[in-house]
Amino acid sequence: MSPKDGPIDVAVDGLVVIDKPPGCTSHDVVARCRRIFGQRKVGHAGTLDPDATGVLLVGLGQVTRLLRFLSGLPKRYTGEVVLGIATSTLDAAGDVTGTWDMRSVALQAAQSAAAKLTGHIEQVPPMVSALKIGGRRLHELARAGVEVDRPARPVTVWRFDVEGAGTTATGPVLAIDVECSSGTYVRSLAADLGALLGGGAYLRRLRREAVGEFTVEQAVTLEELEGAVSKSHVLLTPAQALRGLPQVVVGRGLAAVVGYGQVVGLDVFSQAGAPGTGPWAVVDEDGTLLAVYEAHGPLRAKPAVVLPRPR
Repeated sequence: MSPKDGPIDVAVDGLVVIDKPPGCTSHDVVARCRRIFGQRKVGHAGTLDPDATGVLLVGLGQVTRLLRFLSGLPKRYTGEVVLGIATSTLDAAGDVTGTWDMRSVALQAAQSAAAKLTGHIEQVPPMVSALKIGGRRLHELARAGVEVDRPARPVTVWRFDVEGAGTTATGPVLAIDVECSSGTYVRSLAADLGALLGGGAYLRRLRREAVGEFTVEQAVTLEELEGAVSKSHVLLTPAQALRGLPQVVVGRGLAAVVGYGQVVGLDVFSQAGAPGTGPWAVVDEDGTLLAVYEAHGPLRAKPAVVLPRPR
């Protein structure tokens, strides 16, 4: 039966690395994956703007319960910063709110300014973001013409590379390559870069190249996914979905305890090689993900998520 003909017989649990196209929301991608796989339990980790492209992690079935461990992974983005023009959304979709003659800005000056936006910095979320304040998303308030105070939030930018990519009537176009923590707004980095250079700027052609260890080279397009006769070759198992977490392999006896979600002594996981305080992906000797555990106080460990045991 084709996914277009109706629901598949058995729901699947897995992760799909999607190369999101421009012009659709992350929720649109989830809705399309529901149709493709014929199941309702589908979600995503880490929203991408409608005009942005690149890596979007989509979880199916039980993996939707694991997505919170993926949302906080580091990100890598590429894009272009257009100097000399500011917009209401800080990207190409917004209305022009200011123009400057920045044709004299040298690449070295832009690179020096980018260095000042690298490291541990404070960033004010843009009004067009999905962040909630007072129970409402900022972009909903922005569409209603309401602007609210947004407290600055700490983020980390490990790398902010800038190279020349052409010119416009108002100034240079800069190709950027950014590695940053979750929660970093690249459009805000673009606007701040323009301000540091004495004018304004906006972001265009944003592409998410990687989320943690999941890269765009591993991703599949929606068209490729929809056209594939078998979807199994693009599905990552729950254990593979959490490959960024420390993995702890447990024997049959402890696997039974973990499978029931029991609280255990922290020393049990320490002896099994669990580093730090978690979270840890706990797998059996066959590599099947059983649960995600984390420290609970100084002596115990408890489950954050327990997956149903195979029948």
